[in-house]
Amino acid sequence: MNRTVESGKTLLVDGPASVTVVSGKVKVFGSVLRNGRKVVIREGKRLPFTVEEATTFDISLGDNANIEEVDGNTIPSSWIKAYEELLTLQMKPVTAMVLGTVDSGKTSLCTYLTNKLLNEKQKVAILDGDLGQSDIGPPCTIAYTFVTRPITDPFNIEAKNAFFVGVTSPSKAIDKVIEGLVSLKREILSNNLDFVIVNTDGWIEGEDAVNYKIQLVKQLNPDILFCIQQKDELASLLNALEKRRKVIVDSPSAIRQRSREKRRSLRELGYIKYLKNAKVQSIPLSWLKIEENEFIGLSVTRGNTKKAWKIYELLGMKPLRLVELRDKICMVIGRSRWLHSDNIRKVEEFTKKKVVVVRKGEEEGLLMALYDAERKFLGIGVLLEIHYRRKVIKIYTPVSKDVSMVAIGKVKLDKNLKEIPPAFTEENQSNSTTFKRLF
Repeated sequence: MNRTVESGKTLLVDGPASVTVVSGKVKVFGSVLRNGRKVVIREGKRLPFTVEEATTFDISLGDNANIEEVDGNTIPSSWIKAYEELLTLQMKPVTAMVLGTVDSGKTSLCTYLTNKLLNEKQKVAILDGDLGQSDIGPPCTIAYTFVTRPITDPFNIEAKNAFFVGVTSPSKAIDKVIEGLVSLKREILSNNLDFVIVNTDGWIEGEDAVNYKIQLVKQLNPDILFCIQQKDELASLLNALEKRRKVIVDSPSAIRQRSREKRRSLRELGYIKYLKNAKVQSIPLSWLKIEENEFIGLSVTRGNTKKAWKIYELLGMKPLRLVELRDKICMVIGRSRWLHSDNIRKVEEFTKKKVVVVRKGEEEGLLMALYDAERKFLGIGVLLEIHYRRKVIKIYTPVSKDVSMVAIGKVKLDKNLKEIPPAFTEENQSNSTTFKRLF
């Protein structure tokens, strides 16, 4: 359908939808769109088309999409001041970090600042640290890219490199998130650029969240913080960061709040994007270095054989894999095998540790990352099967060569790439530095 909007108004479009500028001039987060420019809006996303000249749009709406025409510019005036403040920083490269709660407009502000800087011929990188709502890289990753032209949605640009964390919330992997952001920032700064815009996750409420953000700011050491404040949800964090240079900015009045289900749907679009053209790859375990594998037991490191055989004796069987963690014994058994509770109790008494049993097949669907020998991120995959006897791993992935390392996450997908609860929970997992393999 065609729709004409007068100058001085903003057209809000909720996806899934496509919008083509037939005539006129509009801006989306500072990116200028003119005749013939088409923009696709994902489901769960809202874009504001700020009309600077009377504009005719050709609009196609999908299921549950919506359009709304409002007066004025929905970009807060505080964002304009924030950009002006950013330009006052003279020492290049400048690192700017955006903080705020869930659905406060963090990604929109990052997009706006990036486009404004590009309009001034600045060299810009975006470092995306939002695991649960990744825009630059696949879900469950931290990623960055160098932006060379104005954008309407960072999801449409490819990552230069990524760091796989393997969960959707930083609360489950604080140290790893910080490690990934620090390492990628270091990599970004090895290039010649002017600005690094760092997006962050929306976990900001509660003592643990505040301490995490404080540590993140300390380690990344940004030159300026842009804090999106809706009410007083950032009060504790702002007090803790009082010595940092920061600018308080408003959340857009037209911001759209998303349900947990909608955020999960957006992640699932990411899985679909990054698993496009995937095929089943069978790789010998001996070819791979495997990280985050302590629970399903893929390491080839030899351990305490004598103790292992004693455990086998007490169990009355030899599991497919046996791993001793700091506080538990984890074992993988065949799909149809059965362990008597008395035997499990004997092992717990012998080792003074809890025994956790996993059946073969429960690893199916786990999200993975694939790396080359230099630990360059190649892409993601889905773990289909570990054949313990043949020592082969089957992965559904578009990556077909140069795989030397894989990292196994804690998010599980079904055959339609929908998130499902893992068969074993996070509490059954532990840091890889605290275990030794037993055979």
